[in-house]
Formats: sequence, structure tokens, C-alpha cells
Amino acid sequence: MASHPDGSLIGLRSSDGDITLIRIEAGSRKVKGIGILDPLEKFLDADFGSEIQLGRSNYTIVKPRLPDVISGMQRGAQTISAKDAGFFITKLGIGEGDNVLEAGLGSGGLSIHLIRCLGSKGNLISVENREEHASTGMANISSAIEAFSSTASHQCIIGDISEIAQENEWDLDAIILDLPDHPSAIQALHSSLNHGGRIGCYCPVSSQLEAAWQACEDAGLSIEWAGELMQRQWGRASKGGMRPINGPFGHTAFLLIAYKP
Repeated sequence: MASHPDGSLIGLRSSDGDITLIRIEAGSRKVKGIGILDPLEKFLDADFGSEIQLGRSNYTIVKPRLPDVISGMQRGAQTISAKDAGFFITKLGIGEGDNVLEAGLGSGGLSIHLIRCLGSKGNLISVENREEHASTGMANISSAIEAFSSTASHQCIIGDISEIAQENEWDLDAIILDLPDHPSAIQALHSSLNHGGRIGCYCPVSSQLEAAWQACEDAGLSIEWAGELMQRQWGRASKGGMRPINGPFGHTAFLLIAYKP
């Protein structure tokens, strides 16, 4: 019989695949979409993989992993999707022990991917200009840290990245920008990037992509890649075989990768 420590995190997976994250704490509370329950009383000795009925619905108790934490996170500002987060991590060469800065925390989706892959020796600095976004993002990051056995150290700074960069001396292996104005941030941050490091820019519209490209060149950076990633999901057809699932074709934003020689 498993025993989940007070304060630990578990996931409830519905038959539809939806994930609800539950913190094991004493006291009855209302859980969105499920109802009122006492997590400590209900789940303290429940095994991972076991099924439980809550109300009229059945759930499987799971150990939250990265996809589960992302699925169960609170939503505020738009998050960078898994396909774009994975691309950034790969193309920027981010790995265990690196020192990374992201500007534009939002709901913390990218941050959760980063603290997972940076490992216990890595460090992530998140800069967010809007306090309400930072509050949601930090709550999601706290849940992720509780779910994962090993994560990078993390700090969040509230304020404008161009101003904050002037007040700090950073030694950065990678930078990711998800901002309305990339050029001013690139100008403020490029000197903090180690030689051989890279900047990634997330640009919802093509005019931002063009502006970021020009700013990187003005800062002496070399453009390695710019474009978009398309995603299309497939499923089973009703009469047999496979076919694309109806829905968005998968454009999220334009991405840019620049290298510091």
C-alpha cells in the first residue's frame, strides 16, 4: 500500500484523459470538476494505478509526470506549447547544469519544461512584467517542483526585462524571449549571453519575427533558424483506417534562433 506524504502531489486521470492535480493536505475543499473532498483522508494510502470513483466519474490515480503537470496546470496567459518548447530546448542546446533566462513567464508552461530538463545543477531565471501572470506561473511552477524529484533552481523577477538587465550581471547559456517587443530585450541582454550561447524568440506575428531578426543582426548575432512548426494530429476513422483529426492545423507562432559567435 502506497503512502503519499502530506503536501505531495498526485494526479487524477479521468476516462477522457483529463488530468486534475491534487495536493495531499488535510481538510475538505472543493476541487474544480470533481466536488468536495478531503485529499489526505481520500488518497493518503492509495496506490498509483488504482481506480477510484468520485461522484459519478471514475479516475485513475497517477504519479504526475511532465505531460500531466502541463495538462493540469492553471491557465492564465497563453502558454508556449510542447512542440515549441521542445524545439527551443533542442535548438538552443539547453541541458543539465545550464544557466537560462526566459523573459515572459506567462502561465509557466515553458518554465516547467525548462526546470525539468536543466536538472538539479541548472538555474532558471524568469522575468515577467505583469504581476498577475507571475502569480499564476509561479503557482504552476511550485506544483511542478513538488511533482518532480529533481528540478533546477528557479527565481522569478517582476519588472521590465530591459531595465532589469541593466541592474544584473548574468552569465547565460541560453535566453528565450516571449515578449511584445523583442528588439529592446535583445539589445539589453546579448552581452550577458556566453559565446556559443543562443537566443530564442517566440513571435506571434511575422512583423515581430522580422524585428527580432534585425535586432539580432544589429547585436552581432548570427541567425541559425527562423520559421514555424506545423502540427497535425491523426486518429482512427469511423469506417476503419487513419485520418487527420478535424481541428486547428497547428500554427502557434514564428520562432527564431540566433547564435553568439
